[in-house]
Amino acid sequence: MSESGENTENTPRPGARPRRRLSAKLLWLTILFVLIAEVLIFVPSVANFRITWLEQRLNTAAAASVLITADTAAELPQQVQDDVLMAIGAQTIALRMDDQSRLLVVSDMPEAIDQHVDVIAFTPADAIRDAFATLFFGGDQTLRVTGPVGQSGGRIEMVMPDDYLRAAMLTYARNVAILSLLISLITATLVFLAINRIMIRPIEKMTASMLRFAADPSDPGAVIEPENRSDELGLAERELAGMQSQLQSTLRSQKRLADLGLAVSKINHDMRNILASAQLISDRLAETKDPTVQRFAPKLVRAIDRAAAYTSDVVSYGKAQEKDPVRRRVRLSRVIGDVEELLGLEPGDQVQFSANIPDDLEIDADPEQLFRVTMNLCRNAVQAMRGDDDPATVKRVSVSAVRMGTTTIISIEDTGPGLPAKAREHLFSPFSGAARQGGTGLGLAIAHELVTAHGGTLELRDDRAVGTHFEIRLPDAPVSLSGHARQVGSGVKATGPGEATASRR
Repeated sequence: MSESGENTENTPRPGARPRRRLSAKLLWLTILFVLIAEVLIFVPSVANFRITWLEQRLNTAAAASVLITADTAAELPQQVQDDVLMAIGAQTIALRMDDQSRLLVVSDMPEAIDQHVDVIAFTPADAIRDAFATLFFGGDQTLRVTGPVGQSGGRIEMVMPDDYLRAAMLTYARNVAILSLLISLITATLVFLAINRIMIRPIEKMTASMLRFAADPSDPGAVIEPENRSDELGLAERELAGMQSQLQSTLRSQKRLADLGLAVSKINHDMRNILASAQLISDRLAETKDPTVQRFAPKLVRAIDRAAAYTSDVVSYGKAQEKDPVRRRVRLSRVIGDVEELLGLEPGDQVQFSANIPDDLEIDADPEQLFRVTMNLCRNAVQAMRGDDDPATVKRVSVSAVRMGTTTIISIEDTGPGLPAKAREHLFSPFSGAARQGGTGLGLAIAHELVTAHGGTLELRDDRAVGTHFEIRLPDAPVSLSGHARQVGSGVKATGPGEATASRR
């Protein structure tokens, strides 16, 4: 909330200003680059026009020189000389043939020559420099222009003012500039339209989709619809659509988990009151002298205490991680016995339970978490086999264990229908790895998390043609080097996890 009292959190982000839009920048850059290209063409074209114009005047002078040299009977009349000068615009014309020079036409010989131009002996840089010098600073200068006379080997030379040349160059430069501007605008427009259609529009489409998706990620219409194109932009659109769809799926799962967390919190609040009452009743039952009650009362008390401990751990939604295991030496056969009793399988039940656990097998683990792991796996197996009503089908859950060095291997097998393909793909994912209709997949997810917290592994083995086989590997807790050093220093020899004996001297 801002100081003025307006809510700025949900204010939509403004779009880019027109001058800052990518399409506008592209248009101006295209015009600029085409103009630069036209300028690069314009500069040498002006220089070439100057040389060409001077060559044409030399060619005209050469034609006139042939006429003059052919008249040997008398000198050329003054009127003819004036006509030649007016046609060429020259003040002096001289011809050099066979190492002889002849001044053909003279009219107002200039006092000084400002610039010498050879129409065949020049460099491009010199031609450009001289052209722009005439264009910007000319008009009152005198040029001395020389060049060859055809293929005869002679040379012709003329002296002329540059005012006519500069006027022609200005006219040419103006026409070329106007034409270049038109070509730049047309080319820039065509390039802009092409790039805008191929690149800018898809980018604007992706930008609009991202802004819309950011405003409301739960809107299915906010997911971009990729076009059927095989270039990089098509790939980007498809990847963006995939990420948006995946994010929407994740958000739906998070919302479902949030709703579930709220429901669990409400249930936990009332369940703790119910369990408190059940504990009082179980305490009174434990005082009853009936043998049957005396047999089952301790088990009932343990079950209620375990349920009360579970509800105490559910403090609030968002605490997705389990508590760190409190590891102790546990007799595995007792844990599996509790699991068998709480499964509620009677002797005549269609599902049988078989346990092959050595009585002296001890495991280094948290007893409550170990119970939850085995209970979840065995209960899933029982529920999977209860759906089969064929009396001829063998329905059995088998639990076995063996110790290999410092690792205990627990195998839980059943003769049920096995896990479907979807459950195998999302084996330990909540709400995705359910093995039966209506299941949540939380049992396997919880079991996997608890086993991982012990530093062990839980995996589905594919070594059974029928049924399901889960294998749990739980290593003993590692002994720290500092603790081992203290034991050695105090004269205590470690003989195993949780065991120590005084060394004899």
